[in-house]
Amino acid sequence: MVAVDPGSEKCGVAVVHKQKGILYKAVVPTPELAGTVERLIAEHQLNRVIVGDRTSSRSARKRLAEITVNGNKPDILAVDEHRSSDAARKRYWQEHPPRGWKRLIPVTMQVPPVPVDDYVAVILAERFLGM
Repeated sequence: MVAVDPGSEKCGVAVVHKQKGILYKAVVPTPELAGTVERLIAEHQLNRVIVGDRTSSRSARKRLAEITVNGNKPDILAVDEHRSSDAARKRYWQEHPPRGWKRLIPVTMQVPPVPVDDYVAVILAERFLGM
């Protein structure tokens, strides 16, 4: 499935498979969201898109509802985003532990050096799939 963490300027996008895990994740500019999701649906032969229900969700779902791949429209579902950003930051630091003197500062007091919207999308998909 494709998972989207919508935002006003950028969106996290991920393709997650229950058995194969994370197949794709990226942060894309919001104007490129529909094109990116359309390409991923075609490339991975998917029919479901889940979208976080908070910031910019309504406008993202409206844009995604216009997608048609091979004559079919994907199912678009809103899912609860509660505390997904916190979980994404935690996952980021697990995969990219601080180095040097920064490892002395608790990661809960640090901000990741890159946007973690793609991690949020992965977490939304994992929650939806019960992983």
